[in-house]
Amino acid sequence: MKRIGNIYEKITELNNIEAAIYKASKGKGGRKSVEKILDSPTFYAMQIQKALKEKTFKPSPYIEMKIRDGSNKKERTIYKPMFYPDQVVHWSIMLQLEPLLMRGMYDLNCASIKGRGIMRGMRFVKKILVEDRKYTKYCLKLDIKKFYPSIDKEVLKRKFRKILKDRDTLELLDLIIDSGVDGLPIGNYTSQWFANFYLQDLDHYIKEQLHIKYYIRYMDDMVLFSNNKKELRKAKYAIDDFLKAEKLVIKENWQLFKTESRPLDFLGYRFYRGYTTLRRCNFLRIKRRAKKMSKKKQITYHDAAAMLSYSGWLKHCNSHNYQNKYIKPYVNYKLCKEVVRNESKKNGKHNKTE
Repeated sequence: MKRIGNIYEKITELNNIEAAIYKASKGKGGRKSVEKILDSPTFYAMQIQKALKEKTFKPSPYIEMKIRDGSNKKERTIYKPMFYPDQVVHWSIMLQLEPLLMRGMYDLNCASIKGRGIMRGMRFVKKILVEDRKYTKYCLKLDIKKFYPSIDKEVLKRKFRKILKDRDTLELLDLIIDSGVDGLPIGNYTSQWFANFYLQDLDHYIKEQLHIKYYIRYMDDMVLFSNNKKELRKAKYAIDDFLKAEKLVIKENWQLFKTESRPLDFLGYRFYRGYTTLRRCNFLRIKRRAKKMSKKKQITYHDAAAMLSYSGWLKHCNSHNYQNKYIKPYVNYKLCKEVVRNESKKNGKHNKTE
């Protein structure tokens, strides 16, 4: 890939920084710290522009938070950056860098990319399990141990230097990369893009060197299919060696199995040939949320948005009986949509006044 220059000028353009302010503020308009910036976006964009051009921008200290994430409630440390100037700077960078990163992005890398996501991966897995039984006879499922904290900063910097020749942009990226203690901080908007970019070479290696016909990645979770069990075992060891050079390690709980013998647990779903269900823990979580909502006098925006999101998950799997028994008696989807619509109108009016 030809190295690209003159990115920094575009990052520091006033229009780009103002656009970044509005992008970064989406869903945060009610926060006082954000409202202050939205009251005078041009003024604050000019301050960021000045700091970037004069090289006085320094990442602010992160606000560290512990959360329990995912269906297994795994504890994660989230590093929340300041909205101003950090989140705005992150968005300013990505508004210009995203098209460049997308040029080399594997089309079935489905995490944190607009227009892809879980549903794209889910539809693809369902399709190949039904339409190509031969080459989905065996499945290799693996993920990377402590992926974000394990990302090697120097390796990532070298990867950026292979596609960029703009020294100012590279120095700014170095500042962001070095702002965390270990690896990439979970919480930065840039981190999800940088993490995907870090594994871009692995994607090409699996498809172009190992010649795996069906391969899907959701951040560091990967599934590979083949008609040959030995081929997948060899692929696993080859991926091991490749990742060692990237300073990463595959988790010990990797699996290689016959797809007829058990379902594939991936992307929050359980995939069988011809039908798909949600993970049991996800079913239980939706069921509990529905019952709690039914006991409230008024549906909150948070509840309504969550339930509409769950409905999207449910409609893409075989859940008709489940919904009739556990969801529809307790949840009014039309009312949920109305609550979300009214909240969106409020935010729209707020943005129009800026």
